[in-house]
Parts: sequence; C-alpha cells; structure tokens
Amino acid sequence: MQLDQVKAVITGGVSGLGYAVAQHLVAHGAKVALLDLNDDKGAAAIAALGNGNVRYFRTDVSDEDGVAANVSAARGFLGGLNVAVNCAGILGAGRVLGKNGAMPLSNFSTTVMVNLVGSFNVAKAAAAVMQDNPAGEDGERGVIVNTASVAAFEGQIGQAAYSASKGGVVGMTLPMARELSRFGIRVMTIAPGIFWTPMVDGMPDEVQKSLSASIPFPSRLGQASEFADLVAYIIGHRYLNGTTIRLDGAVRLAPK
Repeated sequence: MQLDQVKAVITGGVSGLGYAVAQHLVAHGAKVALLDLNDDKGAAAIAALGNGNVRYFRTDVSDEDGVAANVSAARGFLGGLNVAVNCAGILGAGRVLGKNGAMPLSNFSTTVMVNLVGSFNVAKAAAAVMQDNPAGEDGERGVIVNTASVAAFEGQIGQAAYSASKGGVVGMTLPMARELSRFGIRVMTIAPGIFWTPMVDGMPDEVQKSLSASIPFPSRLGQASEFADLVAYIIGHRYLNGTTIRLDGAVRLAPK
C-alpha cells in the first residue's frame, strides 16, 4: 500500500509516538483521524498538521461503543479506512507489594484495559470496517499496527501490570493475523525500547545520560520519527505480517 493511499485511524495520535506517525503519514499524502482524550493537544495537532486531511475524535479506547462509533465517523471523514495504528497507552507503574501494601486490583485492571483491551477494541472495530474494502494487490484490504514494548519481554520491577498488558498485545498479534488473513488484513506489532518522550524530557540530565548509556548501539534514546518510519515501512511491505518487531538498539532491560 502506498502512503498516499492511506486512510488511517491513529490512537494516542495527538502526542508522542502516535503524533509522529500522524506527521509522517500526512507528510506523504495520507489522510488521518486522531483518536485521543486530550482536546487541547488535539486542537494543536490539527492546527500543526492542518491541511484538511486530519481530524480529531475524542476517544476512550476501552469504551466499546464509543470506539465503534468513532471508527465509523472517522471512516466517513476519511472516505474509507485501510490502516489502524494503536499507540494509546499508559505506564501503570507500581509494585505488586509496595510500601503501602498490595497493589489495588484497579491499578492492574486499568492498565490492562487501556493497553491491551483498548488495542484489541480498536483493532476489531477497524477490521470490521476494513473487511468490506475492495481488494488491492495480493488481496490486501487493510493493515493494523499495534504498539507493545520491550517490557513485554524483560519487564522491570514495578512493571507487572504494564508488562502483562504489553505481553498481551504481543500474544494476540499472530492469532489475529492468522484469523484476519482471509480478509486480506495484516496485523503487526512494534515493541519500542527506550524512546525520547515528554516524560524523559523532564528527567535530570544524569538520568537521561544513564538511560542512553544502557543502550548498546546507537547509545541514545529512540526518536519518535524512527518509530513512525517503521510504521510506514510496515504499511508498505505486504509480506510483513503476524509478528512483533523490536525497535530498541539491542537494549535488554535490567531488573530495575
């Protein structure tokens, strides 16, 4: 699929990795719908990208009816839908047994609901629309790209909820790809390592340097534009399907 043919919904699309994906796709002629919960950043994103090919839809990814309605509305704005990129997520940090006792179950379930259930919710709503697309080359009708994390494989202390949620995203990638293959819909997942985010930007210099030094090569934090480049490559490469790609500079997370 060529990028100028892309009609995409992007969750978490008004900041961070999701916004970088939106920037990249729009710059290459795509039309995108940004699904997120930050109205101010949504307005800023539309103003920054503003060429008439972008619209913001306030969306809670864990709300089944809300996602279905907004995916349908996005399809109307886009004039179709052939790409879905799941970037919405929360950290959900916390120890199973912390200073104040055991982790409240609500902390764990909220993280899983946003990161895992939310990704599934958007993917299945998008797939329900994509199945009716006319078949392109090789019979392709759509592409779904999920975002996991290297924490899915080497979760650190305090990441039980986060790692479980991202591990679930990795785990559903292959079976979903296998199932949706009959419709010509591909499913891929990217597992980013330590990327430059607003949260990292607010850390002390020594912490930033320590994080960078932990990455074998290149010894720096990942850039959001590099994540966006990989999403674009996946969209354009039809033989990529049913797997998770680590994007991490060969980093392997230490226990803490």
